[in-house]
Amino acid sequence: MSDQNAELLEMVKALTSKVSAMEVEIKQLRLLNADVPEETMVAIAAAVAAYLGFRAKRRQAHFTTSAIWQSGTRRRQHAHDPLHLRKA
Repeated sequence: MSDQNAELLEMVKALTSKVSAMEVEIKQLRLLNADVPEETMVAIAAAVAAYLGFRAKRRQAHFTTSAIWQSGTRRRQHAHDPLHLRKA
């Protein structure tokens, strides 16, 4: 029993020292990254996403110029459904 307890105590001490070292490293990383502007972070994230093959989706309002636009819109409003649903 005492052998197991001693072994467990050694493991806990080792894990505690590892966690302490990681906390110190995280604090140092936070200090290094504290002055990076948001625009730079967005640009870096976009570059990494593009490198990995993800394409950005640009969304803009779509307006129709057809003659039946008013009747279609009126019909949708009376149905109490949402006019535009975001497509993923």
